[in-house]
Amino acid sequence: MATETASGLSDHLRGVTVTTVACLSGIAAALVSAYLPFLGTTPAAATDRLALLVVAAFVFLQIPLLKLLGVKVEEFGIKDNLYVAFMTFTLWFIAYGVILSANLA
Repeated sequence: MATETASGLSDHLRGVTVTTVACLSGIAAALVSAYLPFLGTTPAAATDRLALLVVAAFVFLQIPLLKLLGVKVEEFGIKDNLYVAFMTFTLWFIAYGVILSANLA
C-alpha cells in the first residue's frame, strides 16, 4: 500500500499518528483531572499537583496504544519521547485551564 513501507508506517503517517494520540491524550487527561472526585474544578484543585500525576499516567499509557496502532516505539529517541510528553502536557494545560476558568465540571 502507499501508506506502508517494508518497515511499517510511512514517516508522514507515523508523525500524524503520534501527534494525534499525544494531543487527544492531553485532552483526555484534562477531562479526567476535572472529573476525579479528589481533584475537580475547585480553586484548591487549580493548585493541586496531583493532577500532574494524571498527565504522567497518560504519557506512559500512550506507549502501548502507539504500539497497537503500528508505531514502532522501540525506535523512539529522546527527542520523540520529549515531543510526546510536551504535546500531552501542553494540551492538558490548555484544556484543564479552560475547564477550571469556565467551571464546566
